Amino acid sequence: MKKFILSAAFLAFAGVATVSAKDVNVSTAIVAQQDSSKKEPVKLEELPDSVKATLQKDPYKAWTPSAAFLVTEANNVSYYWIDVKKEQETASLKIDKDGKVIQ
Repeated sequence: MKKFILSAAFLAFAGVATVSAKDVNVSTAIVAQQDSSKKEPVKLEELPDSVKATLQKDPYKAWTPSAAFLVTEANNVSYYWIDVKKEQETASLKIDKDGKVIQ
């Protein structure tokens, strides 16, 4: 009788513990956002005087400009993207045509 009860309990546990696998259909939408800004290279010598003056002020005068780009966004906002370097550090600045640094 003990064997019968033990085997019935085992079968009941095995029946509860079985896993029923089902296919899971998850649809994932991939959205690619198109960047509508234009980035044109600009020679460092051709930067406006107001931008050059900003680069000569603290705290930016310790950094050396390495490349500059004129970025024009879709809403006709334009600014200068300037890559700068100090020793091993690199960074980039956004400066508008009036010489104001954009955060």
